[in-house]
Amino acid sequence: MASLESHMVMKLVSLILSTLLATIVSSDSQCRSFKSIISFGDSIADTGNLLGLSDRNHLPVTAFPPYGETFFHHPTGRSCDGRIIMDFIAEFLGLPYVPPYFGSKNGNFEKGVNFAVSGATALDTSILKERGIHPHTNVSLEVQLKTFNESLPNLCGSPSDCRDMIGNALILMGEIGGNDHNFPFFEHKPFDEIKELVPLVITKISSAITELIGMGGRTFLVPGNFPIGCSLAYLTTYQTSNKEEYDPFTGCLTWLNEFSEYYNEQLQAELNKLKKLYPQVNIIYADYYNSLLRLFQEPNKFGFMNRPLSACCGSGGPYNFSFSRSCGSVGVGYCCNDPSKYVGWDGIHMTEAAYKWIADGILKGPYAIPSFDRFCLNSEIKNKELLDT
Repeated sequence: MASLESHMVMKLVSLILSTLLATIVSSDSQCRSFKSIISFGDSIADTGNLLGLSDRNHLPVTAFPPYGETFFHHPTGRSCDGRIIMDFIAEFLGLPYVPPYFGSKNGNFEKGVNFAVSGATALDTSILKERGIHPHTNVSLEVQLKTFNESLPNLCGSPSDCRDMIGNALILMGEIGGNDHNFPFFEHKPFDEIKELVPLVITKISSAITELIGMGGRTFLVPGNFPIGCSLAYLTTYQTSNKEEYDPFTGCLTWLNEFSEYYNEQLQAELNKLKKLYPQVNIIYADYYNSLLRLFQEPNKFGFMNRPLSACCGSGGPYNFSFSRSCGSVGVGYCCNDPSKYVGWDGIHMTEAAYKWIADGILKGPYAIPSFDRFCLNSEIKNKELLDT
């Protein structure tokens, strides 16, 4: 009898623990492990910093309609028709949308702060200019980190409070580094010269992560590059009559996607080194490449039109994109009727609908290494193996 009762008790305890674990893990929007988001990067993560830094007489196109029309119903400085990836991450974590730092220094940054600036590069602008490359802004990753350091007294007060804030935050490291290659590619620099930048960019990102670890950072989400061969700006720039250069299933330029794959492989290798050096730190690789590529491979499956290589907002050419007449520019008023059917928004950035699928792929799997949901458990129940014993 005692043996039977013991067995029943153990079974009941196991059931309760399994139910508790399932409840925590299955929640789509109750990931409460992080108290804030700290973000660095470029236009993929910019929630209004370039707008805040701009002179009123020289505002970026993101200050004008139709940017922001889908969700916010007015331009916010985001390079999108609505929410971007970071907004969906904030929703998933149960946090407010992360405010831009520049131009909003009197804002409430208790739940996060964003230093990402459209056009930003990982490398310092002086390094790029020495190579004949012309960045669009001087707010590089190093400048963003310096600004973050200088802002800490206003953000969190005492050194111990700041260390706690950084330790309890999800630190979004980008996307950053894409522009270091975008600018020379769009300037038609030699391929070998562009490829030489890859280790320099990755070293800069790695150094930034190391610096933030020293400040108390414990969890980093580090995105890779997108499949740039599917970018409408790249497809326009490198348009060719040679059909062999295109993927027959997607219409993307194969050699450019291979460059993105090469960069992402090198980035992951560096992140693996950091993981060995700092085993107490959580470093998550966000596979933006494959999370986006699937939308071009099977557009109908995700609710997009059958031919997704066309910008919703833009003008000119087979991809509805032109550098000289870009979305938001004077005289470019065309915008598609339903952005949710488009993957590409303005030829360089994606629509809110596409960003939501990318974010879902990162947050809910399988496009994060290691999986993101393991960091969504309460600290008391971090290790599933402990529950199974």
